[in-house]
Amino acid sequence: MTTVRGYRGDGSRGLRVFPVFVAKVAQEHAALDRLRELVEAGRLTPRVAAVVPAAEGAQAHRRLEAGGVRGRLVLDFG
Repeated sequence: MTTVRGYRGDGSRGLRVFPVFVAKVAQEHAALDRLRELVEAGRLTPRVAAVVPAAEGAQAHRRLEAGGVRGRLVLDFG
């Protein structure tokens, strides 16, 4: 499992946890490519709750603050 919020896991269920701190790896292209490869190979499943237009970023932030979101809210700048 890869996390971006610093979750380290509790060791249950035999999961291996790989914390990713975005600020540390934002320029580490090889590491980001490896994550992409794992996703493309089906070995890592990103959990996306919703894709939200960037213009609705404030609403997405409020949704996160309210809690209960399972997965990530992805801002679409396209």
